[in-house]
Amino acid sequence: MVSTDKDVFSGIVTSNETAAFIVDQLKQDTTPEAIKQAMMEKYDAPAEVISRDVDNILNKFRSLGIIEE
Repeated sequence: MVSTDKDVFSGIVTSNETAAFIVDQLKQDTTPEAIKQAMMEKYDAPAEVISRDVDNILNKFRSLGIIEE
């Protein structure tokens, strides 16, 4: 991903598998809860870990100007 807002971040953002999954989910109209549910269906991880990871990544995306709500 490349940020287009130079006031927020100038550079390339790399991601891990979780972030890539979230980016794929964000290609359609969705909610944080729907993303968490989709991750729980795909990955064998505790719900609290998935919830925390999704929240952290979405917050990072917001802070970098990658997503807006």
